[in-house]
Amino acid sequence: MDLGTANTIIISDGKIVVDEPSVVALDRRTDRMIAVGDKAKMMYEKTNADIRTVRPLRDGVIADFNACESMIRGLIKMVHTGSRLFSPSMRMVIGVPSGSTEVELRAVRDSAEHAGGREVYLIYEPMAAAIGVGLDVCAPEGNMIVDIGGGSTEIAVISLGGIVADKSLRIAGDELTFDIQEYMSRQHNMKVSERMAERIKIHVGSALTDLGDQGPEDYVVHGPNRITALPMEVPVCYQEIAHCLEKTIAKIETAVLNALEETPPELYADIVQNGIYLTGGGALLRGLDKRLQDKINIPFHVADDPLHSVAKGTGIALKNIHNFSFLM
Repeated sequence: MDLGTANTIIISDGKIVVDEPSVVALDRRTDRMIAVGDKAKMMYEKTNADIRTVRPLRDGVIADFNACESMIRGLIKMVHTGSRLFSPSMRMVIGVPSGSTEVELRAVRDSAEHAGGREVYLIYEPMAAAIGVGLDVCAPEGNMIVDIGGGSTEIAVISLGGIVADKSLRIAGDELTFDIQEYMSRQHNMKVSERMAERIKIHVGSALTDLGDQGPEDYVVHGPNRITALPMEVPVCYQEIAHCLEKTIAKIETAVLNALEETPPELYADIVQNGIYLTGGGALLRGLDKRLQDKINIPFHVADDPLHSVAKGTGIALKNIHNFSFLM
């Protein structure tokens, strides 16, 4: 299971069986779960006084323990009851940020156990991402992963089944979304919701101001004027979004450089030869791999399926629990 800030993905027998937003809708009076995943996301920012929608994870860690437990239960129920993975003696491997504290790790483990997990193992997300990409993490060779999720960016140098150097930033996709919200408010005097800012990021998000022929068409945004509340229609181009995301992307660049500074020379040489792998939803930001490559002078490769790399890695780890000593 990849328990993510934006999406939760569950893999069983090597197949993705659940890929849903990490959102749960609860009844305010009884705290009973009303909806989870896509159905709950459709209610997000649209509820009445009797319903509250919650994103239980913030910055990659659990912010609302009870809501997280309800969400995990709801997502597990989506899986066919005949599935061997979800039998009463359920065994789970869950990806967690490499910068998690003991308290945060305990919160994830407790949530999973309360949701029905009998054997719960934790794996650091960059390690899971490396396994999911297809790297041999146990080899005496340096590999580097940059996993940009919804709530955290995980950067790790991996060798011999362990993490040699790592950086965990509480800056990722959510921060980019907030940057767009703040930019639209400041530059265009328009109020945009979190969901609208997410759509802007998907349609015209970019890490470079010049994408050449690959640049997307302008995206027309509808919303209320921040001062008058009158309706507005504003076309947004990828160049202005690239400018508004500049500061956050620069922080990710700096963190990658800091991790490389801590890397032993022999492993550094391996990384220069093998390149650095980008995973997570943030890896899909247009031009990000080229920008990082130009800045750091090391090839950057976007994983074939960046959104599911961590989940695939947890699935492989589940099948090889006794071979991987780094599981917690």
